[in-house]
Amino acid sequence: MVIKRSCAIAQSISFLGDKWSLLVLRDIILHNKSKFKDFRESREKIATNILSDRLKKLTENGFIEILDPLGTKKSRQYIATDAGICALPIIIELYLFSINYIDESLLDVEQKKVKREILSDSKLFEKIKLAEYLAFRQGLKNS
Repeated sequence: MVIKRSCAIAQSISFLGDKWSLLVLRDIILHNKSKFKDFRESREKIATNILSDRLKKLTENGFIEILDPLGTKKSRQYIATDAGICALPIIIELYLFSINYIDESLLDVEQKKVKREILSDSKLFEKIKLAEYLAFRQGLKNS
């Protein structure tokens, strides 16, 4: 990750400021997605060319790394690095920022559950999700 002199917020936005990068990190950390096809199946329906680009940029900037146990494209898995995991509080804060503006009738059962958990105790939610992801990541690394 090359950092040039700049405002810290501007620098952060240059790495994570687009919708797709944050959604890929969300899917990795909160939903334990690790394969290209998993990301493609997300509700937001990211185009394959954009997904490929974001995975490449997130890898180049040190937010994710590739596990390739069989040496094939289909076996390739993406995991968040420690730098990528640092985006978790940002993702949660973005959710908290927008939660009051989301019409609850648009949320499915799982999303309503997450909303209750985050509103109940966002720091506990973050701690639990982090522990779950670290265990998931360790399992991928050990396999």
